[in-house]
Amino acid sequence: MYDYRLYLVTDEHQDIELLERVIREAIAGGVTMVQLREKHGDIRAFIQRAEAIKPMLQAAGIPLIINDRVDVALAVDADGVHLGQSDMPADVARRLIGEGKILGLSVENEQQLEAAQSLPLDYLGLSAIFPTPTKTDTVYAWGLEGLAKASAFSQLPLVAIGGINESNIRAVVEAGADGIALVSAICHADSPKDASQQLLTLIGGN
Repeated sequence: MYDYRLYLVTDEHQDIELLERVIREAIAGGVTMVQLREKHGDIRAFIQRAEAIKPMLQAAGIPLIINDRVDVALAVDADGVHLGQSDMPADVARRLIGEGKILGLSVENEQQLEAAQSLPLDYLGLSAIFPTPTKTDTVYAWGLEGLAKASAFSQLPLVAIGGINESNIRAVVEAGADGIALVSAICHADSPKDASQQLLTLIGGN
């Protein structure tokens, strides 16, 4: 139902002007979904950033997903929320955001993957595929073999994240990922548009 193929996760360290440029270019390059991440707890800044990029995404028909914060998603009428394991329970979040919104959950091990199958979710974020400097608290890396097993097991679409770049993205797709979530490979590229186009070509699909 949703196109998770090239799933951009924003860099919360970039200021709002740079964020807007990255999003504008990434849209032109073909990203299919965008998750706005803001880990510093400043809810006003989070809402401001969401409101800055939402019109661009809306015009392009690309869903805006809010990381962690159901209240922010409701405040800006985002297209969905992505939860972590320590965030609001998925069933509660679903009740608040309604059936028409996208709800994702990060799973970091096999037990969480199994438990998530019975939750009211649209997709799972499989974290981390490879160790990555943007996520310093990773305790487990799935690797390609773990991803392939998870893909065979899961009834929900899997979006792979963590240490994915041009050199390994095709292998991740071939291991069964329905989507690829990227931060640095797009946000830190000289041309986010060119990077997005190249990554989408490597991912393949419709």
